Amino acid sequence: MPQTAPYGSWRSPIGAGAVAAGETPLGQLQIVGQDIYWSERRPREGGRSVIMCHNVSGEVSELTPAAFSARTRVHEYGGGAYVVHESSVFFSNFDDQRLYRQDKGGEARPITPEPETPGGARYADARVTSDGRLLVCVREIHRASGGQPGNELAVVPADGSGPPRTIVAGNDFFAAPRISPDGHRLAWMAWDHPRMPWDGCELWVGDFAEDGSVRDALRVAGGPDESIFQPDWSPGGDLHFVSDRTGWWNLYRLDGNAVTALAPKDAEFGVPHWQFGLSTYAFLGDGRIATVFSSRGIDQLAFVSAGGELAVAELPYTAHASSLWAGGDLLAFIAASPTDAAAVICMNTTSGRREVLRSSSELAIEPSYVSRPQPIAYPTGDGGQEAYALYYPPSNPEFVGPDDERPPLIVKSHGGPTAMAQAQLSAQTQYWTSRGFAVVDVNYGGSSGFGRAYRERLKGRWGLVDTEDCINAAHYLAERGLADGKRLAIRGGSAGGYTTLCALVFHDDFAAGASYYGVADCETLATDTHKFESRYLDGLIGPYPRDQELYRRRSPIHYADRLSCPVILFQGLEDRVVPPAQAETMVDALRAKRLPFAYVAFAGEQHGFRKAENIERSLEAELFFYAAILGFPLADQIDPVEIENL
Repeated sequence: MPQTAPYGSWRSPIGAGAVAAGETPLGQLQIVGQDIYWSERRPREGGRSVIMCHNVSGEVSELTPAAFSARTRVHEYGGGAYVVHESSVFFSNFDDQRLYRQDKGGEARPITPEPETPGGARYADARVTSDGRLLVCVREIHRASGGQPGNELAVVPADGSGPPRTIVAGNDFFAAPRISPDGHRLAWMAWDHPRMPWDGCELWVGDFAEDGSVRDALRVAGGPDESIFQPDWSPGGDLHFVSDRTGWWNLYRLDGNAVTALAPKDAEFGVPHWQFGLSTYAFLGDGRIATVFSSRGIDQLAFVSAGGELAVAELPYTAHASSLWAGGDLLAFIAASPTDAAAVICMNTTSGRREVLRSSSELAIEPSYVSRPQPIAYPTGDGGQEAYALYYPPSNPEFVGPDDERPPLIVKSHGGPTAMAQAQLSAQTQYWTSRGFAVVDVNYGGSSGFGRAYRERLKGRWGLVDTEDCINAAHYLAERGLADGKRLAIRGGSAGGYTTLCALVFHDDFAAGASYYGVADCETLATDTHKFESRYLDGLIGPYPRDQELYRRRSPIHYADRLSCPVILFQGLEDRVVPPAQAETMVDALRAKRLPFAYVAFAGEQHGFRKAENIERSLEAELFFYAAILGFPLADQIDPVEIENL
């Protein structure tokens, strides 16, 4: 029989160390012949990114030499760090940001010159011409004199025999250079400040010459209020792309000067372009298009026929990464379910046979401990609006809570803020639910997956809509007896950390909070961050410096004296997106007010923690903090974290 014990104090087999070391984020697939490639980030190797290959014989090998990490810093968030052509791998190396070539059985060698500024020439999202002579890619140039870096499209000789050469410039940002099958045309995306690519961007096509130069460029889709995603050429040479011109990211084909909608649906076939190399559709050998779409927070794989009909695949997966690649009748994708962690999956689209090539988790969680997500929709805002979330009840077969007690609730506020909470097995979420916490993962207004209108609920109202939706999710569950209304906590990272701090400073609904590298000063974020996001807040708050006073009013850092509950802050000391000064200024204010708080900083970490030891320490420190503040005994042996003013 299960023991009765206070919620939060349950003994769990899911340890922080196992969570940190057992999760290997997977990404960027490619199929070449019968070989399937993917990238994986390894926390136990300091977050090193490696390229893996599963060959036709079923053997899995690691291609990236131990001294290298295949990761680019273009736009700081990177993505699109490698491309394979025949048996050669081209990748960006994290330490020096140069492009390297690694031929089969050979050593990795640089094919771009050492820049004057260390790490100052960065490359991403490359494609190789069919003859293997040139790479076309996005290049970002950082200069020793400072100022905003330059972004452009460039060609690089694949053998390193000459310097990179600019072929398209003039916009603030570029992405997705894609070469047509006949090699005569090039498509790409471009956009300018102050828009982000999910606000409005353009799709261009130009004639592509043998020397890599581009002529007669023409804009074929997109604009200030239309977001384009993933341009790509079919094997027959037709340009396809995703557009939200109807209010939903749907799939289209360019037919001469006309644009044809394929399988139109009130669902999202695209995602925000935070990283390079994202893909939500791929061309199969039989003429069908494999695609992933999201509807009301649930992802599904489907196939679009030549006639435009959409056939949904009957698969157990409810969450897909934006990484899909096809080769003939083979389809590779990364997917997860409520009971299975994300994995690289190969599927034969003729027979339907599936094979898991690599799981993101080495942690085997016994099914009886797994808390299944329950989608909820609840009232929020004015005028009968709804927000969406995934609710996870406490789950541990060895324990039950006291009859007169309700579980403490952790409200998760995702980053982005355009990200989407997905219905998939997360060891971190199970870390909390198996100890007796309830968790609600909120898709607040601004989240993707629910159409452009829902995404734009946050326009001009960042810090208001997201915060209100998180608070209302907590109250909705507390009112139904699913959570203790006096023991509500909120946690989030980056933009989710900002929402967390807003909830704690401008409201008094929560008993505790945890901010991971959260934005505390909107004005500083607008004036001291990297180029990609330097005008992001124009849309989320208002143009700066015109709306400087509004920035101040939305910044928790200026109202820390209103904070009425304890908070723990986590920060990477090499974070360029949200500099450590923001967390440290909050610490000074908390110390002056003599409110209980803890501050845990990690040397060598950037925006988002990648090292296993730091992920483990932050999870345990957060649990220790909640136990001290919410008042329950700890089942775990945890190194204490210093809580000032407790």
